[in-house]
Amino acid sequence: MAEMACMSMMMAVNIGVLDTPRLRLRRVTENDAERLVKLCDDWDVAQHTALIPNPYTHKDAQAFIEAAQIDRNTNTRHVFVMERRIEGDLIGCIEVNMADGDNTFGYWVGKDYWGQGFATEAALAAVRFAFHRADKDQLAAAVHPNNPSSGRVLEKAGFVKSHTSSDLQGRCAEVNADVYVQKAPDWWERENAKPKLLVTAVALIDTDGRVLMAKRPKGKSMAGLWEFPGGKVHDDETPETALVRELKEELDIDITESCLAPFTFASHVYEGFHLIMPLYLCRTWKGTLTPMEGQELKWVKAVRLNQLPMPPADIPLVAMLADYI
Repeated sequence: MAEMACMSMMMAVNIGVLDTPRLRLRRVTENDAERLVKLCDDWDVAQHTALIPNPYTHKDAQAFIEAAQIDRNTNTRHVFVMERRIEGDLIGCIEVNMADGDNTFGYWVGKDYWGQGFATEAALAAVRFAFHRADKDQLAAAVHPNNPSSGRVLEKAGFVKSHTSSDLQGRCAEVNADVYVQKAPDWWERENAKPKLLVTAVALIDTDGRVLMAKRPKGKSMAGLWEFPGGKVHDDETPETALVRELKEELDIDITESCLAPFTFASHVYEGFHLIMPLYLCRTWKGTLTPMEGQELKWVKAVRLNQLPMPPADIPLVAMLADYI
């Protein structure tokens, strides 16, 4: 048991980034101080939190960053900033406290980003980190009674209202805060019940060693992100036959299954399903590449693929592809 606890601690400490469809949750750094001041020095943001000072100064930001870095190294608290994947701007923070009690999970989002689902998206990722990587057995979040929207976010992330408490810190010490709880066995049960979705994808490689990427058009989920061409595998298809069909439908090119070389695969859990995606390599096709579904196309050197904002499932494939080409 001690060995397993040590492994969980190291796993949690070593994780620096959590990816979601629209957000990149990463560890806070000294370079974030100015942005933290800009977002936190707002009474509308601070008033329903327990500990954000108001006014919020550069000194406060530096103290927060330093404490977060120390806590990460000691596996006592894990703080991530929320960064929009496409725009690259910091919009909030979320944290998992490794202690017990009624306040082990918390977040805040800058006012300009309220009402857009970012808090829920980040909360789902942080809960996954807590139970799957940090080996927490329970999370609890205290919500100010004047902040019902925060309770709704927590409910969407799997928390259940448990009780009220007046034995909390900071501003929450002055009120009967609602405490929302989520337990690891309940989370694992929901995770295991998620449907499995099989999709297939391909890295089309030209004579210069560049890879074709397609930008998801407006109106689709994860619009604006760059992905490998491909799509869903139907019940009566193999991944190879599905890819032949998808490339004709999406790009108006013809390939044969013999031109597809299996390379690797991705396994990624989204909010509503578990995605399994084999990735193939292809260097030979017939026809002129034509975006048939309004998507933007771009040829990219493999070593530069990591500069593109991509769906979370595609990201782990990039390093392997860059090493191969």
